[in-house]
Amino acid sequence: MDPFVALMRRYVVDYTNRHDTSVCAELMEPDYTLRMGPHVVAGRDSAYIPAARKQFTQFPGLGLTVHEIVTNGTRLAMRFSEHGASVRHGGAAASWAGIGLYRWNGHRLVDNSVEQDYFARRRQLAGGDPDPVAPPAVAPWDTVALPADPAAEQVVRAWIAGGLPGGGVRWDDGAGHRLLDDAQSQVDELFSAGAQVAFRLTRTGRYAGGGLDVAAAAGVPATLHLVALVRVAGGEVVGGHGVRDRLGMARALAAVAA
Repeated sequence: MDPFVALMRRYVVDYTNRHDTSVCAELMEPDYTLRMGPHVVAGRDSAYIPAARKQFTQFPGLGLTVHEIVTNGTRLAMRFSEHGASVRHGGAAASWAGIGLYRWNGHRLVDNSVEQDYFARRRQLAGGDPDPVAPPAVAPWDTVALPADPAAEQVVRAWIAGGLPGGGVRWDDGAGHRLLDDAQSQVDELFSAGAQVAFRLTRTGRYAGGGLDVAAAAGVPATLHLVALVRVAGGEVVGGHGVRDRLGMARALAAVAA
């Protein structure tokens, strides 16, 4: 088994799905840092573990299902769903998508840039049926490391610069609303494993209006963070998945509109 993948198996099975934060010291460096939306959670013991315990308390049966893993040996992208019932919402259940971009030092995890679709989670917890959990990857722990492909990375950089047009990428829960007009992208991270390319962006522009259930008017300046894992073939992006911080953007717009 690839050693980075083996570490992630312990991360999923021994830590997340067992809610056992005692193994974090074996999986993560003390200065482990998580980035999500505009937030930075720095410090394994002082910040990250307390945040994880808060999540496990709200969702006592929380589970994580892996849909896809890619790695080049140094970086790893994992597409997943989390799902469970919230004690803060009378036992209402939800499932929501996530993509994490992990870095390790050959022994333990150093950092993770991740987005989870908390906007979809909020919708489900507010009432109605939970979204179905997508099928799990058949053999995620048998994933082998593939070398980085600079040509694939260049294709994706050009696609990002062009405004992320089409490409067959599924965003979030499939709602597909355009959230920003006149957007510019800052590439925070980008790496490849063969023809698959993972990246994190900070996009700034003007709120396009609609899709977020907020009173803010179209044209208001806005910022959107996103993480995606896409495939390249024939010199173009041909598919993949992305998760945007719609909830963070909605809250920021609501604060401006208040």
